[in-house]
Amino acid sequence: MTMNLMRHSELYANRLIAVLLICLCTIAGIAIADTVRDDLFEALKNATTEAEAKSIERDIWQSWIEAAPTPQLKSKVESAMRKREQYDFQGGRDILDEVVKEAPSYAEGWNQRAFILFLQGNYEASLNDIERVLELEPRHFGALSGKAMIYMTLGRVKLGQETLREAVEIHPYLQERSMLIKPKGVDL
Repeated sequence: MTMNLMRHSELYANRLIAVLLICLCTIAGIAIADTVRDDLFEALKNATTEAEAKSIERDIWQSWIEAAPTPQLKSKVESAMRKREQYDFQGGRDILDEVVKEAPSYAEGWNQRAFILFLQGNYEASLNDIERVLELEPRHFGALSGKAMIYMTLGRVKLGQETLREAVEIHPYLQERSMLIKPKGVDL
């Protein structure tokens, strides 16, 4: 019990340090956030419980948002996300159009727009944005999951399953893992 508590405390402390470093890097403009994210992805892959994985997942999502090149762009993305939550998809999309124009190398701007495009039923445009996200951040399990959902929605189930398996390799506790079809004769 004590060893388990020590391990949990150590993991929590490491994640807290990682998130603080990402925040400092954003403020200082230092490019070590990728190293911090590497540590978070390693922790995610080695998580032993769903609760632990969800906590790490939140830290990764926060790091993606914090990677905005300026505080103004981060604010725009957060504003677009609020609009999306209020079902103002077009309002959110308009903001994200500005974000990707102003910061074409900011993966989360593209990802958030891809999500809104998906919600609007514009699957081809969403897939195009997802491809850009994955060029910028190949481990973006959210983009991979979205890509899988689009493929399956379009009836391309085999491709959707392959893509979802890629996402689950990165994030073993990904919520959408329940959509994986178990191959005959294989235990998942």
